[in-house]
Amino acid sequence: MIEYYKAVTAMDKGKIKRIGVLTSGGDAPGMNAAVRSVVRSASSLGIECLGIRRGYNGLISGDIEKLGPESVSRIINRGGTVLYTARSEEFRTEQGRKKASEVCRLFGIDGLVAIGGDGTFRGLLEFSKYGIATVGVPATIDNDIACTDYTIGFDTAANTAIEAVDRLRDTMQSHERCSVVEVMGRNAGHLALYVGLASGATAVLVPEKPFDFERDVAERIRIARINGKTHFMIIVAEGAGSAMTIGDKIHEELGVDTRVTILGHIQRGGAPSARDRVTATSMGFHAVNILVKGSTNRVVCERAGKTSDIDIAEALSMKKGLDEDEYSVLEAVTGIGE
Repeated sequence: MIEYYKAVTAMDKGKIKRIGVLTSGGDAPGMNAAVRSVVRSASSLGIECLGIRRGYNGLISGDIEKLGPESVSRIINRGGTVLYTARSEEFRTEQGRKKASEVCRLFGIDGLVAIGGDGTFRGLLEFSKYGIATVGVPATIDNDIACTDYTIGFDTAANTAIEAVDRLRDTMQSHERCSVVEVMGRNAGHLALYVGLASGATAVLVPEKPFDFERDVAERIRIARINGKTHFMIIVAEGAGSAMTIGDKIHEELGVDTRVTILGHIQRGGAPSARDRVTATSMGFHAVNILVKGSTNRVVCERAGKTSDIDIAEALSMKKGLDEDEYSVLEAVTGIGE
């Protein structure tokens, strides 16, 4: 750490004078902690920080405010994002990005930190062509960004879903019912897999693994019933299939009283967990460090418990599959009840 600050003082401090920070795409618990870290890390080096509201839309329209250490006090524990977030169709166009670059010149922004997912990083990659140094910080409850083992928000969302499943199990047990719970994960089953493992689900359905109803749902319920269970928990990632259809089929083919619960956006809210706060703080600090060193087009990553970074283009070319070890554990322990 001492050597880092010496290097900044001697060589790099003058290169970046003003950093802009924004949140983009779906919100995730811990985004505020990341914003706070970017602002305070920059401030500690004498670098001014500007908050860009409403993602890339705000960058185009100039919806920008000055942020200092006091501005970000008491937000580390807050869910959502104080900078607001939005998806911007205009920023996808060359004209929109040109407008945004003009706003950067007007406000003197020479470095940009964007907190979000793959779509956010694609925007950064294109925007860097206008001479603005860019860094992405991964934040999405889906944990589906391939270059990093972990994304901000996943732990909090998983704990929220697990708490909901535990509460549902109480009433399912009382009425001897089957509960089908849909969690988020349009194209990725990381959240569903993790929640299923942690809650002792009867079956877990994910988009990465095409399922057979008879083998992967019905037979697992039968095995659990043979082992003495009278209530069952099925976890479905939203991209794996319709929870309503699966619930109806369970009732029709097995005669089990079934209830469907779609958790939806409740998984995105709430105070971030300790893991998300610490990870967001570390990643925000690292993002500022990258800009100060004169680098650009980087994504902050967590690999094997260490914070590092990777080129945006390389990050976007990577694909993230399910953790096969976790899936093997799931296959071994599901179907007999929690």
